[in-house]
Amino acid sequence: METSNRRTQGLITLELFQLSRKSMADFLFSLKGEGTYSPKEILQNAWAAAHEKSGKSIEAFLDTKMPAIFEKLLRADLQKIGFSINEIVALGNQIEFTNLSSTAVQNWVKRDVKELIGSPQLGKKYSVDQAAMLFIVEDLKATLDFDSIRKILALLFNDLDDRTDDVIEPIPFYSAYAAIFEKAHHQNIVGESMHEQIEQCIKKEALRTLENFQDLTDQQKDIVSNILVTASLTVLSAYYKSLTKKYVTATLFLNG
Repeated sequence: METSNRRTQGLITLELFQLSRKSMADFLFSLKGEGTYSPKEILQNAWAAAHEKSGKSIEAFLDTKMPAIFEKLLRADLQKIGFSINEIVALGNQIEFTNLSSTAVQNWVKRDVKELIGSPQLGKKYSVDQAAMLFIVEDLKATLDFDSIRKILALLFNDLDDRTDDVIEPIPFYSAYAAIFEKAHHQNIVGESMHEQIEQCIKKEALRTLENFQDLTDQQKDIVSNILVTASLTVLSAYYKSLTKKYVTATLFLNG
């Protein structure tokens, strides 16, 4: 679900180019040279999906503000991709209903989730996987404290320098719960309690997602399934929190 938020600059209204979490996961995969599409194709597909009704005209694109971080990454050598904290924040803020700050992320990597993220793996730069883990932390903190975040993610991610021993790697995990959230978010509610239907949808999709991970033990499947449900629910919470803030801001602006 790509967003089409707009900000007014003088008399010109520019549309913000933001990605759904699933599109961001695909973009992160592409930055590692993995997946079917290139980084540019991921962004093209996301933009086209957001403008499916209005068409893919040059006028529509000219009304879209291309974030500098996207422009920079599209020019980058994929063999040397790394991120500063500011770049991680800039990229993360292109995800719908996400609000990262450099100060907060600095605190996370130096203190709150230091043992999970580790030191920059590419000189002074963080890797794509480390960026993904910080996006996961941002999602989880919508409802969880840092102690809980550290404990549940430690069940998934092991050696910081060797992703092969993870129960599930960061980007596949991010992609999985992003897809589950999108499925639940677009769930058609008929008859029963909305909350119960959404919860059941998330649980069902989490179990279905496990079919993509054949090498997990039964215990690992239970762990991954439960954390996928947890992460999906926190994103849902973040969505409603963002929506609430919009209404409050609009009310205060129009009536203040």
